[in-house]
Amino acid sequence: MSTPKRALIIFPTYNERENIEKIVHAVLPLDARIHVLIVDDNSPDGTGELADKLARNQANVFVLHRDKKEGLGKAYIAGFKWAIAEGFDYIFEMDADFSHGPEYIRDFLREIQHHDLVIGSRYISGVNVINWPMSRLLLSYYANVYTRLVTGLPLRDATGGFKCFRREVLEAINLDDVQSTGYSFQIEMSMRAWKKGFKIKEIPIIFVDRVAGSSKMSKKIVREAIWMVWLLRIRSAFGKFN
Repeated sequence: MSTPKRALIIFPTYNERENIEKIVHAVLPLDARIHVLIVDDNSPDGTGELADKLARNQANVFVLHRDKKEGLGKAYIAGFKWAIAEGFDYIFEMDADFSHGPEYIRDFLREIQHHDLVIGSRYISGVNVINWPMSRLLLSYYANVYTRLVTGLPLRDATGGFKCFRREVLEAINLDDVQSTGYSFQIEMSMRAWKKGFKIKEIPIIFVDRVAGSSKMSKKIVREAIWMVWLLRIRSAFGKFN
């Protein structure tokens, strides 16, 4: 009799006290295979302390504390390494602020049976974003057009951060070689998976902007994404992904 597959949802947090307890309680009842890892970057609002309380009261909740805020990419890399070491089969990226709807998790778990990486796409069936100002929506949409043109990555939403990886994908990527720290991290991880020949599936989601807390988007993150796609193209052309 085969051992049931285990799924881990990684929530990178920085000042998410208003959201973290609610999102954990929303995802755990969806499937018995689901576990949660909260990766907190020493949030000054007490997110880490609340996460520890959740872990003490829930057997399927774990916490990884980091000393300081170093960007989304660094937090996820730490979470990926933990997930691999603990032997999880399916590893999710998911925001803690409910912009990624928990109702889609069952769709991810169904599709990951037949694919290696499943991505929740805001743009595969029209434009499905709620409560963003037009300026940010246009920035996001055309950033994805720009990414496809520069890198050739065949995704409608390469910058999306709602994902599920098979463990084998993360094991095949040299996580210490991943250079992006901001939202270009999403592009880099998908491109590395694509270049290694893994099967990628986009599924439609509706993205709803956060209600509580504040966005982590900044001009620095945008600048990193602009030049990072060219670096990814160059490294890909010279076979520098490992």
